[in-house]
Amino acid sequence: MGSKSLTSASAIFLVLLFGVFAVFLVYPVGYVLESAFYREGVFTLEFFRLMFTNPVHREAIINSTMLAITVTAVTTIIALPISFVMVRRDFPGKSLLNGLLLVPMVMPPFVGAVGMQQLLAKFGSVNLLLIKFGLMSPRDPFDWLGTGFWAVVLLSVLHLYPIMYLNVAAALANVDPSLEEAGRNMGASGLKLFRSVTFPLMLPGYFAGAIIVFIWAFTDLGTPLIFNYSRVVPVRIFEAVSDIHENPMGFALVVLVLAMTVVFFAISKKVLGSSNYQMMARGHVQGSSSALPRRWVPLVWVSMATVIGCALVPHASVVLSAIADTWFMTILPSSYTTVYIGRVFTHPLTLSSIRNSLFLSSLSTLVDIALGVTIAYFLARKRFIGRDVLDGLAMLPLALPGLVLAFGYVAAFSGSFLDIKRNPMPLLIIAYAIRRLPYMVRAAYAGLQQTSETLEEASLNLGAGPFRTLRRITLPLVFANIVAGSVLAFSFAMLEVSDSLILAAKEEFYPITKAIYAMSLRVADGPYVASAMGLLGMVLLATSLIVAGRFLGKRLGELFRA
Repeated sequence: MGSKSLTSASAIFLVLLFGVFAVFLVYPVGYVLESAFYREGVFTLEFFRLMFTNPVHREAIINSTMLAITVTAVTTIIALPISFVMVRRDFPGKSLLNGLLLVPMVMPPFVGAVGMQQLLAKFGSVNLLLIKFGLMSPRDPFDWLGTGFWAVVLLSVLHLYPIMYLNVAAALANVDPSLEEAGRNMGASGLKLFRSVTFPLMLPGYFAGAIIVFIWAFTDLGTPLIFNYSRVVPVRIFEAVSDIHENPMGFALVVLVLAMTVVFFAISKKVLGSSNYQMMARGHVQGSSSALPRRWVPLVWVSMATVIGCALVPHASVVLSAIADTWFMTILPSSYTTVYIGRVFTHPLTLSSIRNSLFLSSLSTLVDIALGVTIAYFLARKRFIGRDVLDGLAMLPLALPGLVLAFGYVAAFSGSFLDIKRNPMPLLIIAYAIRRLPYMVRAAYAGLQQTSETLEEASLNLGAGPFRTLRRITLPLVFANIVAGSVLAFSFAMLEVSDSLILAAKEEFYPITKAIYAMSLRVADGPYVASAMGLLGMVLLATSLIVAGRFLGKRLGELFRA
């Protein structure tokens, strides 16, 4: 049975959905654009001229660009060989390694940066270990943190290489092996075959992953803040929030980020939609895999273990910092304690932040369930004008950096009842809900696609109304998908960084991530308590991914691919 036309009630719901997106997605972005190009009602490009001529802002743009390029290049170097081995070769323990490769996703780099400070300091664990083996002079230890650039690169790479891996592996799996066989018959092999046949065919998938990594690295706010690397665009935007109506340069920087995002995704769509990359047998021929020679298995295991081990260093640093009692001038803590973990639940700031995050994330998840299931139902079951527009608006938050949306909320709703100076809670709930809505839409839509419409049709034929059919038939059938989407929306909202750092202006309203940042700046026990909070967040996110994986199976990876 095909999709049905809209009823009057459905049309009202559809108008309300477009209204929500107009107010909380289109309007804030539009306000930022207007404020960047107009001053006292007069069109001007002066702010953009100043943005590129002012040495401070120019340096921030160059640093952010170099940071994003470096992170993208390094994640590519890591992900390409891993993807090739995991997709094209069979060997013992492959499934285990495939799961371990995604482990870094259970902790935002912002949290890992808190623990890594202990390892990368001048007399941190890394330098002390090198001094112990005589590889470094104790008089002049190397400053790994330095300006902060390479520290941010390291944390970003270790967190983002799974995103690149998911996209590259999916692209490689879709390459028609018959075309590679034709290349071999023409005399190409090894690197030449990969360079001339395989990589061009998988380029759209790689390009999609590269764009996600580039934009994420360019717009990441939390990690540069922790490493005190302030000479980047996100930190400049963060600092501009305090004088948002006096200094318009913040608007210009946000427009720069927005323009860059739009351009890259437009290029991505053009590349992905290009007929030059279509394969005759696509969808009919599965990618081939062959057994890895036994002599290469140990090398693969060692290589994979090295990558995974390096990726888990930030996690280990957070765990050790959380349970360390005394950790000064020693490679590892000299004694351990659970005091700081307990302090998370007794310290006024951390305790209130947990309550705030639970409240904010719960409400935002309920909003996501209501909006996400409704949008998915319209997309899967209804036929109407503007369907592609609704689909695009629902997915837009995946492409729109949280930094842009949060700044837009502060500017657009200043002076209204949603002003963050009065109470940031309503905007935090809205921001969390809008940012994680695509997870719910994708999860619910996948469930509806797998559910036959004949069951709903039978219910309607037996006299049940549309709402009763939705409640008694449709929702129970897609319940597992809704649970998976809800768990992801809740957990990622609990650890949302950009929205929390920008919108939570008062300490009494701090969510967990803002409290982690505030605690990391305090002397004495601050970093240890911050690490303990990060440990709890890591456990929460890992649990949520496991639960979501149980419901979605292999479809879980689709939520993190372009």
